[in-house]
Amino acid sequence: MTDSRIRSRSDERRSSEREESTEQDERERCPECGGRLRSDSEHAETVCQDCGLVVDEGEIDRGPEWRAFDSSEKDEKSRVGAPTTNMMHDQGLSTNIGWQDKDAYGRSLSSRQRQKMQRLRTWNERFRTRDSKERNLKQALGEIDRMASALGLPENVRETASVIYRRALEEDLLPGRSIEGVATSALYAAARQAGTPRSLDEIAAVSRVEKDEIARTYRYVIRELGLEVQPADPESYVPRFASELELSDETERRARQLLQTAKEEGVHSGKSPVGLAAAAVYAAALLTNEKVTQNDVSEVASISEVTIRNRYHELLEAEGGAPV
Repeated sequence: MTDSRIRSRSDERRSSEREESTEQDERERCPECGGRLRSDSEHAETVCQDCGLVVDEGEIDRGPEWRAFDSSEKDEKSRVGAPTTNMMHDQGLSTNIGWQDKDAYGRSLSSRQRQKMQRLRTWNERFRTRDSKERNLKQALGEIDRMASALGLPENVRETASVIYRRALEEDLLPGRSIEGVATSALYAAARQAGTPRSLDEIAAVSRVEKDEIARTYRYVIRELGLEVQPADPESYVPRFASELELSDETERRARQLLQTAKEEGVHSGKSPVGLAAAAVYAAALLTNEKVTQNDVSEVASISEVTIRNRYHELLEAEGGAPV
């Protein structure tokens, strides 16, 4: 009796396996000609190799968005969740609870649920900043992001400024200095390192500290951290000034030529790069017959008209021409 039951169960199992194998084979066969099916990942389709019938289309690519050419590169790129960033004090690894009191379907939460969510937000904030050092870093990175947005600086500059501030915090450079002052100095240094400099006046206009404090803190930070910051090139300011004044490419090119000649003649030594760039843009606009006033250039460059006039004469003299 027992042997017959065992044989019966084994027969049922074999029969089930045969049915599954048949179904699998049918799924891999073309319903029209019986040919083999092939998955075309480029077009997200399943097609028959023989007759070309498209059996399935709109397939979902569940693989990663990146490519890797060896195992080490695959290990480096593989991840779960959003990439980390130095622009957040916890590098973006914590949970954020949205401020909207709505559920996943967009429906408003009840009064009791809103109170519960508010308590969760409060505790979440407390857990994210566990000590004074993290609170300091959170405030500073928020300041860097605010000032960078106001100045139109790209994301790579914000990342660099965040790294500089983290180094200053780790090496205990903040005692006796304000958080805003060190954060502003880090952003000023990062912008110059990235080749998208902003003048000290522009930085001071969006900062919460005075210009003198920014300059003093900046010198201290780059000296203590050993940062290599090259002197700002006047030509790096020209595209932004020309763009804001809506000048032509010819004028921008002429301004660059004036500055290059000034460098060859040694006129730029000891002069403010912002003043030289503004004067070059003004002189180039006059030489190409474009209408622009000293007041317009002064507002864009955040320097006085007197500085523009002085540098303007020096640039034209270096060029070998008389002032226009």
